[in-house]
Amino acid sequence: MVHNTVAHPKIVGRDEWLSARKTLLEHEKELTKHRDRVNASRRRLPMVRLEKDYTFTGPTGSINLLDLFDGRTQLIVYHFMFDPKWEKGCMGCTGYVNAIGDLSMLGARDTAFVLISRAPLPKLEAYKTLNGWSIPWYSSFESDFNYDFHVTLDQHIAPIEYNYRDQAELERFNGPAIRQGESHGLSVFFRIGNDVFHTYSTYARGVESLTDAYSLLDITPYGRQEDFEDSPSGWPQKPTYG
Repeated sequence: MVHNTVAHPKIVGRDEWLSARKTLLEHEKELTKHRDRVNASRRRLPMVRLEKDYTFTGPTGSINLLDLFDGRTQLIVYHFMFDPKWEKGCMGCTGYVNAIGDLSMLGARDTAFVLISRAPLPKLEAYKTLNGWSIPWYSSFESDFNYDFHVTLDQHIAPIEYNYRDQAELERFNGPAIRQGESHGLSVFFRIGNDVFHTYSTYARGVESLTDAYSLLDITPYGRQEDFEDSPSGWPQKPTYG
């Protein structure tokens, strides 16, 4: 006998459960097909050539954005919230990195993944060691990078914009008290020779489920590089793994 002492799903017989499960399965298949369509549309997004030569600080010294590709064609950057004045990184961003799974598939599919924050490198290195992380982490301190990609909001340096809403739109949705300072996001870059292009950025809840290799590849121009995916005509043929 089941005692109704806590809230719980409805209790039914096996046949009723199976019928409900099959109905839900159809919805799940619809969601998967829609996600595939959205991913295909994302792969067809145009891209913008970067004119600035952004410089970062890493364990080996000063490097630029092209260096972060590590010879690969695609680069994914997680904008980790870590203000230069803070002693520890954002707890939400910390949870995100802790949730990241095995990303070795990214390297095998011509894609690099790094963290970038505004805090000075010694603080990033100390926090990285504290958490036992191995993901490459670079400092954008004294660079325009965070401001240009709208993950550090300071109206005295750049017009306020977050999640593709300008200051007026943010005030309309969130009220006049616009949050300034550090925000989180994720950006994708593509390399052709020595030219670097910005292809995609997502913010707020758009980032929360991007913690495994497949979901991260889904936001890149080349996608998962599997045979079920269609690629825009005229692209170089990429290897398939399906």
